[in-house]
Amino acid sequence: MTNLSSQRRLAAQILKVGQNRVWIDPERMDDVEGAITREEVKKLIHEKIIVSLPEKGVSRSRAKAVREKKRAGRRKGAGSRTGSGHAKISKKEMWMSKIRCLRKRLRELKASRVITEHTYRKLYSIAGSGKFESVAELERYLKAHDLWRKR
Repeated sequence: MTNLSSQRRLAAQILKVGQNRVWIDPERMDDVEGAITREEVKKLIHEKIIVSLPEKGVSRSRAKAVREKKRAGRRKGAGSRTGSGHAKISKKEMWMSKIRCLRKRLRELKASRVITEHTYRKLYSIAGSGKFESVAELERYLKAHDLWRKR
């Protein structure tokens, strides 16, 4: 293989592209090897022996495939989430879901006569103050403080 680096460099300057985008016809290597001036290289370019290759872009096909999967609900697990803990679900929404669960459980306990009306009121206000992290914690509190209705 002959060294055509100077011809490649000249062609790149003339074509205003990078040296990697200069294509030299492998059938006509001898002609290119003899060309040592800019004029001779320009002539070879005119004869299409030296050509600039098209620009390579970044394919969007993978990105499109991922977007379609996300639209279908995939690729949204805990490992794919970015941002702070409150970025996906706001603090308010988290509080709303928690307090609704607690109040629902308190209503159930009152309706099934497991706790008294007085205990219900007391626990309702405690729940509203943010003492209980979950329904399980509410029930642990009931057990620890022996607030079940006496049979």
